[in-house]
Amino acid sequence: MVKTIDLNFLGIPKVIASYLIETAEGPILIETGPHSTYPHLKRGIENAGYAVEDIQKVFLTHIHLDHAGAAWAFAEHGAKIYLHPFGKPHMADPSKLMNSAKRIYQDKMDLLWGQMHSIPEDQLISVEHEEEIDLGDKKLVAQHTPGHASHHIAWQLVDMLFTGDVGGVKIENGVVQAPCPPPDIDIEAWMNSLDIIRKISPTKLMLTHYGEIFEVEKHLGQLEKSLMEWANWMKPRFESGEDKEKVTEEFKDYVAEGLREFGLDEHAINQYEAANPAWMSVAGLMRYWKKKLS
Repeated sequence: MVKTIDLNFLGIPKVIASYLIETAEGPILIETGPHSTYPHLKRGIENAGYAVEDIQKVFLTHIHLDHAGAAWAFAEHGAKIYLHPFGKPHMADPSKLMNSAKRIYQDKMDLLWGQMHSIPEDQLISVEHEEEIDLGDKKLVAQHTPGHASHHIAWQLVDMLFTGDVGGVKIENGVVQAPCPPPDIDIEAWMNSLDIIRKISPTKLMLTHYGEIFEVEKHLGQLEKSLMEWANWMKPRFESGEDKEKVTEEFKDYVAEGLREFGLDEHAINQYEAANPAWMSVAGLMRYWKKKLS
């Protein structure tokens, strides 16, 4: 059984999901969400009939705070945290990660993300590409899928793929968006990762933002379109040296208008902005073009 736990980020439903999977070795989690939503995660685990202490294996798609920020709370109860090798140093010592976030979010850190503490290295399990994790009656396969982040893994469970952010953002019947935060957006790597997903040929994608996707090829095609449209929108503005604050406001309007044209209401627009803040994609895509064109 796979249970979707809505973390109710910022009091908004269907923005961040954590997935609880029952196995012969006990329940496991894919994604913890940020520490700020830990009470919702704890409640979701208990509603599924378990205690937080029962979770002894946690699988992260990547170490961004909205996906991994509460991992330390499970490590405190002895859980092993499975993640990409590139992410391991930052979970063992999250000071650089948190200091970078503080520069961006300042006095909103507690509201958005909560705390993040170090995890003992012997509880951090680096997983290689296509490595299999035996869970008794089930196994998870790690698919290294960079592009959104260099330290990204999509976790495969039979014909189901938990995509983190490489699979994009889609909330209910809304549009598909490509989340492009700094620092290491790589469009070419992302396209290659989507080809990896196609070769796996899952029948269902499980998005962290948010939920189940059954029309896999349609979704991936729309994600590619979003990624290229956003990148191409940003390129001439980067090349012209347009003021970043002005570009940010223009991009936020561009994204919101696209959602409205699709027929989404203001509640849905707020969901998308919470899951995938437009201003973050400005920073990420500007950085991408700077590296690409330098």
